[in-house]
Amino acid sequence: MNDTKVYKELKNGKLKADVYYHGTRSPVIVYIHGGGLIFGTRKWLPSEQVEFFHCAGFSMISIDYRLAPESKIEAIIQDVRDALKWIREDAKEWYDFDLNQIILMGSSAGGYLSQLIGTEDSNIRAIVSFYGYGDILSNWIVEPSEHYRKKPIITESQADEYVGNVEITQGAMGRFNYYISCRQHGIWMKKVTGYDHDTERLSLEKYNPISHLSKNFPPTLFLHGDQDTDVPYEQSVLMHSKLQDLGVYSELIRIKGGEHVFDQNFHDPQVQDAFDKVLEFLKVQLSLR
Repeated sequence: MNDTKVYKELKNGKLKADVYYHGTRSPVIVYIHGGGLIFGTRKWLPSEQVEFFHCAGFSMISIDYRLAPESKIEAIIQDVRDALKWIREDAKEWYDFDLNQIILMGSSAGGYLSQLIGTEDSNIRAIVSFYGYGDILSNWIVEPSEHYRKKPIITESQADEYVGNVEITQGAMGRFNYYISCRQHGIWMKKVTGYDHDTERLSLEKYNPISHLSKNFPPTLFLHGDQDTDVPYEQSVLMHSKLQDLGVYSELIRIKGGEHVFDQNFHDPQVQDAFDKVLEFLKVQLSLR
């Protein structure tokens, strides 16, 4: 069972968090969903993962955040910051988390947001990134995607039918078509950030995790399929390598033959083994042995 709480009031709505509370002084995993910052919902946290971590003694909190293109990247990042502030300052009215044991866990765009927050919040104990990305200035995201261009081309005008002018906090799968169009035309960056990659690179630099890594970055575990056609496996390799160069503890789990969202196949033996390694990583980093 979970509680749903409002962690932030917006002009046109509310941002909510689903809280799966384990009990007094439990470490807490803050889960950030994927969806290219364009679609998705806190409800995407798989129940099997909630149960897995609950049995290991963890509370979990799955958060919503505003979505692009109606909201831009700065607003999205601020929502994640505010969720963490709510957990640290307000949630104690209902829950007695161990606030010294906060972990960020994200999938795809959620992994990106986890990595970006890790560059500025030194009190995060650990990060677990499922097929996330740390370099948004490289060609993979700013050029038309060969993978998505194999699908029927969705024009920009057709894509606009899936979005509106009012900020939203949960995005139905129909908005995946908007994401596909952005990747087909190489315009994801502009639509999500409001900045042009070629002429406003300095403005984009602050949203690029790999540009801001330091020895204070939290210990991080990367999990990535080596056949990922959405976010290249190399994105996790790059971040892992850079953190090791800085002396930050980092691990990389390569899912052989794994595609994007490989973790949805929770009962696959390779995925089960990966989650066991996630748990081992967290126990070591949080000194839970």
